[in-house]
Amino acid sequence: MPNKTAIGFIGLGQMGGSMAERLLADDVALHIHDPSPAAASRLVARGAIAHDSPRQVADAAAIVFACLPSREVAEAVALGPEGVAQGSAIRVHVEMSTIGKTCIESIADGLAARSIQTVDAPISGGPPAAREGRLAMMAAGPAQAVVQVTPWLARIGKQVYVLGDRPGQAQLMKLINNTLMATNLVAASEGLVMGAKAGLDAAVMFEVLRAGTGHSASADDILARVALPRSFDFGARLSIVEKDVHLGLDEATTLGVPARVMQAAAQIWDEAAQKGWGERDFSSILKLIEERGGAEVRRVT
Repeated sequence: MPNKTAIGFIGLGQMGGSMAERLLADDVALHIHDPSPAAASRLVARGAIAHDSPRQVADAAAIVFACLPSREVAEAVALGPEGVAQGSAIRVHVEMSTIGKTCIESIADGLAARSIQTVDAPISGGPPAAREGRLAMMAAGPAQAVVQVTPWLARIGKQVYVLGDRPGQAQLMKLINNTLMATNLVAASEGLVMGAKAGLDAAVMFEVLRAGTGHSASADDILARVALPRSFDFGARLSIVEKDVHLGLDEATTLGVPARVMQAAAQIWDEAAQKGWGERDFSSILKLIEERGGAEVRRVT
């Protein structure tokens, strides 16, 4: 039996649970925490060790990963009274949440005061890619810490992209990615609804887009996956995408970059949220465009 490395993972939702599962191995003692015991039970059944708080995880593991739903939760997990900052074993905190540059900088400063390094490490690809180990992994932070965590990131995802030596640089890249995805998703939905209203078969439209210059991951990897079966179950809440779009627009404003197209798309996401769709799957944005356009994107035959 090989010597086991103690690794911590906090946040076992749709993304975090799948990523943590990929760290389960004979050479890893995986220490986990989630407010929901049910979220942890599947991993405990496979040998993970559940703890009652982030602090307890950080008492057990020198490297602790976190994948959390909001800035407020991320800050509490990192710096709160039962946060990882109070842990005795932790040396590197790997923040995988999408929380924006300002928030990750605040977390990094707070942890640095306790001699804990922060690696800014958001991910992209969605729940299907998380389950299959196909995520794009981003990393920014002190070079030594990035090198230390890269082998573990490589177990979780397909490719690790180093964005720089300062926490916040990876957050900016993730927000660029997510804001582009959200904008493309709205544009693709509008085009598909236009075709549906004119009587075009959805399956054929997706084939043409896949072969032509209108191809995008938003159309092919997301909308085609959910529209044809009418499942709308890609795996992330609409409210998460709306949050990321506004974080991205905030960064554009701070940098003085015009983002008029992104701002127009953000209004569509806001409209969906205002309809009470925040807990729906984010691919349901197509349904909103369908309602506005008076046509459904379906197979004709």
